[in-house]
Amino acid sequence: MGEPSKGLSWSRGVFGELAAPLARLIPECIFRAHERARDGHRGVGTQTLEAYGHGLHASQYEELAAGLTDLPGATAVRLQARTVMVVAGHVLYPIRYAKREVPVTVARLRRAVGLRADLIRRHGPEPMQGELDLGLEELQEQEFHKDLEQLAPEAGLVLLAYACSMSDGVMRLEWGDAELRRGDRHLLWHHHEPLDLPDARRSA
Repeated sequence: MGEPSKGLSWSRGVFGELAAPLARLIPECIFRAHERARDGHRGVGTQTLEAYGHGLHASQYEELAAGLTDLPGATAVRLQARTVMVVAGHVLYPIRYAKREVPVTVARLRRAVGLRADLIRRHGPEPMQGELDLGLEELQEQEFHKDLEQLAPEAGLVLLAYACSMSDGVMRLEWGDAELRRGDRHLLWHHHEPLDLPDARRSA
């Protein structure tokens, strides 16, 4: 549980023939987002990393949208003023989970509420264990962020979780699916697989 899938690749089961091009394109997109954020920080010249953090947050969506738009069947949706790509019926959602190289299994959200948390709860995998404090009807009636109405109820979710800092660049990148219990910030991974990073990832 929580380990990368053995045998048949999880990603190939989700994306079929698109798994290979996605595995190549996604790291390139995330790396370009880091480069843009780093260059923006250097241009601003502040002593804090605000410019880098805000730049990375915005550019990760933009680079994924630009890099994946030509894939067969890829579509774009706007979630909270950001363009998010949907490929093979799955939302591809980036999350920078750490500023240092630590396992993806330690990833947690900054907040237990909001669009990101609602997206994972609504479109992530079925819980490994049922919610003890909620009945099925109450779960179905739970209110989610209004922007999620743009997604088909049956749409899946693939998280693109990466560790990245301005000084060290992109250190780790994995994709997979995870659940998020109500009121919790810790991700419980059902599957996660590493993605190979571009050779230039160590440039800072």
